[in-house]
Amino acid sequence: MVAYVPVPWVSPLLYGVVLVGGLYSAAAGLGDGPGPAAWRTAGFVAVIGALFVLEALGRRRPDARAALLLARCTLIGAVVVLDASGLSQVLVVLVPFTAYFAFGRTTALALAALCLAGLLTTYLVTAPGWYREQEYVADLLMLFVGLVLAISMAAVAAGEQRARLDLEAYAARVAELSAATERNRLARDIHDSLGHHLTAMSVQLEMASEFQSLDPDAARRALEEARRSVRLALGDVRQSVRALRDEATRPALSAALAALAQDGAAGPRVTVEVSGDEEGYGVAESTALHRAAQEAVTNACRHARASRVTVVVRLAGSAARLEVTDDGRGFAPEAAAAGFGLLGMRERVHLVAGSVDVESSPGAGTRVTVTVPRGTTAKSSVDGQAVT
Repeated sequence: MVAYVPVPWVSPLLYGVVLVGGLYSAAAGLGDGPGPAAWRTAGFVAVIGALFVLEALGRRRPDARAALLLARCTLIGAVVVLDASGLSQVLVVLVPFTAYFAFGRTTALALAALCLAGLLTTYLVTAPGWYREQEYVADLLMLFVGLVLAISMAAVAAGEQRARLDLEAYAARVAELSAATERNRLARDIHDSLGHHLTAMSVQLEMASEFQSLDPDAARRALEEARRSVRLALGDVRQSVRALRDEATRPALSAALAALAQDGAAGPRVTVEVSGDEEGYGVAESTALHRAAQEAVTNACRHARASRVTVVVRLAGSAARLEVTDDGRGFAPEAAAAGFGLLGMRERVHLVAGSVDVESSPGAGTRVTVTVPRGTTAKSSVDGQAVT
């Protein structure tokens, strides 16, 4: 059970009021009690001081709830006995009040009932016919009202603390989910952008190495393509940094896809065709289409050993459709383990309420189809990353 913290000023305030009232009553000779007045007053002051010390100890040792409650009950009982003014009876309400924070409502109500029963028993033993005396009846009613108010105040304070703790836990959970979402986004961006360019560079450099002596012109063209991939990778990195600093611009989707095209001098020949109006497609939708095309082309270069890759994008009024087909060796989608690239593609497309379909079979090439609805996030980026 969570132990809540009592309202810090209530108990010291009542102790101070009772102390002032008791000292005034002793100085004016208004009360009468057991034993010599001087010793009784000294004991009264000492016990009130012990209650102040107990409050300070309670703030330092909140785990000693039962011992603190027992000590508080004992000291309050001693104050009631030593105080001739009778004002100290108000401290009784602190018993269920503090118990509410430490042990909950049930314990507080039980202690409140015990306090009422204790006063009633005292009246029955020491004041026969008390129920016909207005003073006794008023004291009993005032104690009842005080206990009700004390428990109500404790319930409100504990409820406020409970709501604050829930809000803090919710905020921590939101922060954790936000951090996880951001990590996943960065992982997708690193894989989709740098992974694509590094794969292209690897293929181009391998071809340059293989054709260095056999076909110097082909090797030179492969090195030029590798340099081009380096420039594109650097551009992607700069664009990602600008996006993280909220300085991102949004290049046209057609221009971003055009960068995927290559003439086949090094690696497969990649052709790109884009038709339709980009208006109404937000940054997130454009990014999803661009990254999906990148990933499909990268897979065709890295795994499919394709000689030709075709990228076709149709931007219609209600949805955009991307198709990437290659003439590579293909695979069996139901038997293949999903890699991080395909997983990231599906995650990114699903963020904009789109769908991904992969059709392939051994020896028959591969077709990746991505459909993204128009206008789901046209004014804000779910992904937070501009198209590069």
